[in-house]
Parts: sequence; C-alpha cells; structure tokens
Amino acid sequence: MRAAIIAACLTLVGITPALASRADDTLVIAIEGEIPTLDHLYTTARDTIVVSELTDDGLFYVDPDTLAYVPLAAESYTQIDDTTIDVTIRPGVRFHDGSTLTADDVVYTFNWVIDPATNTNRGRLIANWLDRVERLGPMSVRFHLKHPYPLAIRDMAFSVQLRKAGAYQGTEGKPDPTAQALTLNGVGPYKVTNFQPGKSVTLTRFEDYYAASPKGRPAIKTIIFRTIPDLSTQQAELVSGKVDWMYNVPADVAANIGATGYAVHLTGPTLRINFIPLDAAGLTGADNPLTKRDVRRAMIHAINRPDIVKYLVQGDAEVINSACHPLQFGCEQDVHKYAYDPAEARRLLAKAGYPDGFEFEFWAYRERQVAEAIAADLAKVGIRARLRFVTLTTLNQARKKHRVPAFFASWESGSTADTATIAETHWSMKSDRNLAQDAFVAQRMEAAAKTIDRAERQRLYSEALRRIAEEAYWIPLYTYSQDYLVSKDLAYPVPKDGLPRLFRAHWRAAKAS
Repeated sequence: MRAAIIAACLTLVGITPALASRADDTLVIAIEGEIPTLDHLYTTARDTIVVSELTDDGLFYVDPDTLAYVPLAAESYTQIDDTTIDVTIRPGVRFHDGSTLTADDVVYTFNWVIDPATNTNRGRLIANWLDRVERLGPMSVRFHLKHPYPLAIRDMAFSVQLRKAGAYQGTEGKPDPTAQALTLNGVGPYKVTNFQPGKSVTLTRFEDYYAASPKGRPAIKTIIFRTIPDLSTQQAELVSGKVDWMYNVPADVAANIGATGYAVHLTGPTLRINFIPLDAAGLTGADNPLTKRDVRRAMIHAINRPDIVKYLVQGDAEVINSACHPLQFGCEQDVHKYAYDPAEARRLLAKAGYPDGFEFEFWAYRERQVAEAIAADLAKVGIRARLRFVTLTTLNQARKKHRVPAFFASWESGSTADTATIAETHWSMKSDRNLAQDAFVAQRMEAAAKTIDRAERQRLYSEALRRIAEEAYWIPLYTYSQDYLVSKDLAYPVPKDGLPRLFRAHWRAAKAS
C-alpha cells in the first residue's frame, strides 16, 4: 500500500510545479482531519491544537527547545506558597480586535473554564486543582489552588487560552459556548481571516503581536490549512508545489519521498510511548501466569524490541526501559533493563513452572503489524498470545470488567515533559489501567503529584519507576518519532515534543543564480 502511495506521488514528477508559495509569502499546510471549531477550549483535536498554537496564547508557553515552561502573555510569576501563585500580565498584549489584555480578561477566562455549566474540554481538570482567581490589580492576578499541584503552570500553558472578558456572551445576553468557534478573538501571532469548517483555515500574521513574546515575530505572512484526508493526495500536492508542509507521514514513505529530492524529509521525537501492562495483580484470575514475576520478566526478554523499532516503527523511535518517556522530568533511567534474550526467557519460564509455556489473551487496538510481531516473538519461547484486535472502545470496556490480562497500549502525555502525566492515569489504585495494583508504586506516584519540591518529586518517581522495572509490571516498548515532508523552500525547526509550532517556520534564502 505504501509503495503504491509513493509511486502515485512520483507520477507527478513531470508536472510543472505551481508557483512556489514563498512568492506571495503564503505557507500551505496539509492536514488529514477536519477542523470544526477554532476554539481550543472546546476540543482536543490535534489539528485544531496546531492551529491554536498560531492564533492563541496562554499565560505561559512551552519552550520547544528546552521543554521548560516560560511566561508568555504573563510577564512573570511568583509561587507565594504551596497553594498560591501570583501572576503579572505582560504589558502591551493585544487581542486581535485591538483591545489590550488585562487582569479582568484573565479572571474571566479562568472562571469560564472552571464553571461546570460551560462544559469546556479541560474544565474538570483545571477545577480539580484551581479554587479561584483573584484580581490584584489592573495587570496582576492571584491563583488560589485547592492543594499543591506541580503541574499548575503546565495546565495554564497547554489548556487555557486567553479570552476577552465577555467573549462568550451570546446575542441575546445569554452565555454562548460556541461564540468563539467560527470567529476567534485571540492574542496569538496570527489571526483568522477566513474559516471554512471542515475545509480550510486562513491565518494572517497579526502585526500588533507583542514584541516581547518568546514565540517571536512570525516570518511568514499567511498560513493556510487545507483538509486533505487522503495521504497520497497530500503528498501529490506537495510534490507538485501546491502544499508546503505535512506531518504524521509514515516513516518509510517520508524517507522514500525525501530521497527523490522533490521534498525534504524531517524527523524528530514526540512524547508518545508504547508499552504493554501485564496483569500482575491477578485481576483476570488468581491462577493467571502473569502474576509471577519470572513470567513477566521472561516476556520482556522474549520480545525483540530493537528489531521492531528498526524495521517496523522506524524514524527516530527508540527502545525504552522505564515506564515513561526519557525526555520527561522524573523519568528515571537507572532501572532494571531487559535485553532481547530468548534463552533467558525460556530459563525464567521453566523456573516459574511453565517449561512448555502457556497461552493468554493479548488485546490490541492499533498497529496490528507490531502487535503480531510481538505475538510471534513470544511464540518462539512457548508463550502463545491469542491476539484480540478490537476497537479502543471495546478494549476500554473489557479492561474495566477485568477481562484483559495484557494490552498493547500507547500514551502521548499531552506533549508534557513530566512523568506525572503518565503516573496519574496508569498507576492510581483507582485506575482500571493499573493492572499491577502495587500500593508502594501508587503511593509514591500520588505523593509526587502533591508536592512542588522538584528534588522530592524526582526521588519519589525514581523509587516508583525502579520498582515497576524490577517487578516487570510493564513491557516497555518504544518512543515514537514524528515524520514531516516539507517544501525545499521551507525551513522548519523540528520540536522535541512533536507539537508543531509553525510560527517558527521561515523561507530559506534564495540561492544566487
């Protein structure tokens, strides 16, 4: 199939390319999904988030080179105590309608987000830790937290885009959650000048964007997002010069088209990892072989993770050993490691009382080829995996009913370089994703999420992650890479977290004739 895609694109080699987009300073982006709303507060769709990075700013920003949180629309902040954060707003920040950002807008935005009646996408998450926001002065606010929460600045950076006071006021004086869906008034480096839901979004550089922004002044005047669902059509448009940038390209396809010289193949990391939780707690039955540590260790030794990464995942993907992404804060790397060693796997199985192996159900909902390769590796040492390839909804329902002894899992962490984003979902004793039910691990993960002391958080995560690896509660698999195809005229800095920030793109200098 992928070979056919490449061949279809290369049939266009003889076509005279359209005028380069740099001629009118317009960058054309191809995306697979439809953008139904411009308002990031009401969606988690990846393409909308990419657009929002251009049209919206929050108080804080994730530096794509260091992954550190820095003030954005905020000028500075002070952690007064464990549950109080004071923020000073940067002067001269303007909304796209020309009005100036003030403390009133910040208070309005956060009150709207945490109000359960508004049904914002991340409202429940923010309300879990935020009690209220207090106006201290025209350009300063105070955040009162319900409890110590080390990811408060992260949430302000990722989940709360600033809105003008009254932005959701409807035409009849009633609140209208859809008020920013089609005509967004943000404070980002680009403003929306044309929106055709499900088809295209046209953005124009906002000339009054504040000079002190760490995002900087965008080099390109106009950016157009075009929805092109078919991958081969996207690539054909790129080769013919009608598209300048695309992402989520399969690594082998991107490499082959890049090698033709008609586009540039770029690759970089993301914060997504793949892994297999194992039913160490016996949730699917007390006689489950996976309750034995030697069996779990044997399973890791049996899987040829390096070859899976090299031949199937490809790109910049890497084998992981810890239950987190190596770029994340707190992701301890000094843990028990398991080399590919089928002989050791057989020895451990015999020691555990399974010299002839055993059979178990292995659930998966994505990447069938990888799941089948894992099952094949396990079969070589006598572990017979009955692969159940289902929808994600079916898997989630079965897991909640304790019917899943092992499942092929993936986690993206919301582009957040902090182990907490994995810990809070996968190791809580209340989570159906936690098949280990280890109170030691859960306690340390929970404690790390309730202190703002970085050294203490590091210690707690280290203890938990070492225990997870020692007990082999997960089969850690690999990280992902993000592959891009871009025009030869375009320079695009690849981010560390996989979240595209197209305001950093610029045209390459023209070569002298």
